[in-house]
Amino acid sequence: MARIGLGFGRWNFHPLKRKSSLLLKLIAVVFAVLLVCEFLIYYLVIFQCKWPEVKPTADDGEQATREPVLKAMFLADTHLLGEFLGHWLDKLRREWQMERAFQTALWLLQPEVVFILGDVFDEGKWSTPEAWVDDVARFQKMFRHPSHVQLKVVAGNHDIGFHYEMNIYKVKRFEKVFSSERLFSWKGINFVMVNSVALKGDGCGICSEAEAELIEVSHRLNCSREQVRGSSQCGPGPLLPTSAPILLQHYPLYRRSDANCSGKDAAPPEERNIPFKENYDVLSREASQKLLWWLQPRLVLSGHTHSACEVHHEGQVPELSVPSFSWRNRNNPSFIMGSITPADYALSKCYLPREHVVLIIYCGAVGFLVVLTLTHFGLLASPFLSGSNLLRKHKTR
Repeated sequence: MARIGLGFGRWNFHPLKRKSSLLLKLIAVVFAVLLVCEFLIYYLVIFQCKWPEVKPTADDGEQATREPVLKAMFLADTHLLGEFLGHWLDKLRREWQMERAFQTALWLLQPEVVFILGDVFDEGKWSTPEAWVDDVARFQKMFRHPSHVQLKVVAGNHDIGFHYEMNIYKVKRFEKVFSSERLFSWKGINFVMVNSVALKGDGCGICSEAEAELIEVSHRLNCSREQVRGSSQCGPGPLLPTSAPILLQHYPLYRRSDANCSGKDAAPPEERNIPFKENYDVLSREASQKLLWWLQPRLVLSGHTHSACEVHHEGQVPELSVPSFSWRNRNNPSFIMGSITPADYALSKCYLPREHVVLIIYCGAVGFLVVLTLTHFGLLASPFLSGSNLLRKHKTR
């Protein structure tokens, strides 16, 4: 009886051992694929990005000197979903992608300041107070950063509404979280951050206040250029750095279309010749001319279009439209890396993992798991055994 029981136990234990072996294999494969697609791929891709180098400056034949370089990241159009639009899985997937990309970039690249060029939220223009608090909390978790890294955000139309939707409550709500400063100076470099939604020029209260703030900034920049400290016009306060400012805003300056834009992250060819609508796709001609005249920037960075484009205004002022940072808007999101000094700058683009590559890896893993399971239960011949059998037959011949 003892022998019969022992034999039965062995016969019953073997299938259980096989099932455990299969389960362990499946868990190992799933864990490895998740580790690659949700963590390691961001390090593998962003590790390839390097800060551009700024050429040293030389004065009248003297030896070139290196000025302090500010390392700045520029990204745009994160569009965190709210309570109304988007499936919960869509929200979870895209927000995880942006969080991992941002945190990986911070760790690998070590920027000193990060600028987000508007449309942080997708539903800020109509979100309830409760939904706004939830959206802000999610943003602060995703884009958390060390205390030595500064994060600056400009308003976009999805944050405070288009001009016809914008009101004082939405603007103040945004500025309470992200600050209302229009001028930021660091390492001798001036950045002007513009609420471009308020530049319609129709005399509305918010628009008039925004223009008055920009005129004041222009006045301070002019005083710094002329170095007129203590004059009756410039006042007794400290002067700004003398460098020409970098203009940051959500709406691009006026251009007819994206017809002259190129590159793998430019707008699709079928969309590039579609005319832009002023105060909706781009700023108006008049508002754009005012900004260029008032501020005399050396560089303009904007968002809104979700696609890349580089144009030159008045033949000399370059503007770079920064593509969206989210998979929800692009298959190949990216951000801009800038090495900036008071006299010069150098820009490069850092691409994030492509969404379709991650999906292909997942599909390949599912196929592999199916083959592994069928092979384990003898429903499919093992490709390794088939290959070894073919080799044996070839050797016997």
